Amino acid sequence: MLPNFSVAPNQITLRAATLADAEQISALVNLGEREGQLIPRSLDAIRASIGDWIVALDDDRPEQGRRVIGVGSLVEMGPTLSEVRSLAVAPDYRKFGIGAKLVAALVELAREREIPTLFALTRAVPFFEKQGFATTTKDDFPEKVWRDCVVCPVRDACDEVAVVKSVNGNHIAS
Repeated sequence: MLPNFSVAPNQITLRAATLADAEQISALVNLGEREGQLIPRSLDAIRASIGDWIVALDDDRPEQGRRVIGVGSLVEMGPTLSEVRSLAVAPDYRKFGIGAKLVAALVELAREREIPTLFALTRAVPFFEKQGFATTTKDDFPEKVWRDCVVCPVRDACDEVAVVKSVNGNHIAS
């Protein structure tokens, strides 16, 4: 079961995404793409993978409804490996620890799914290091390279760094 987190100054709830969240998830992912931080995901792809998404909701502004203000997904690459993907927080809510709470929820989801290792490709290495990830090489993740990177339009000029975390707490050498 996913924990609920409170983050000052607003009350934030984290939960598994539902199909009703798909358009708001898409809006945050598209914003991340425009900012140059995320790879685009179509609304259809988000809907098809809705069970892999976590959302953060702002409970402090009931007049706006339960607005999705943060998202992240966990994509299984095999029986022992999942990717933290499409982590995004709405601009007005950044620097309140919501991204860290989303990562913690995704780690818990991996634990529930008995996935021992998580990784991400990111430009935000210090953020992921604060969440217990260590830098490594993309070569450690051929599942990712052959599934996604091989068709990526910027693969030859990719500036993302691979980071990895053991879900069970065992040290992973970098």
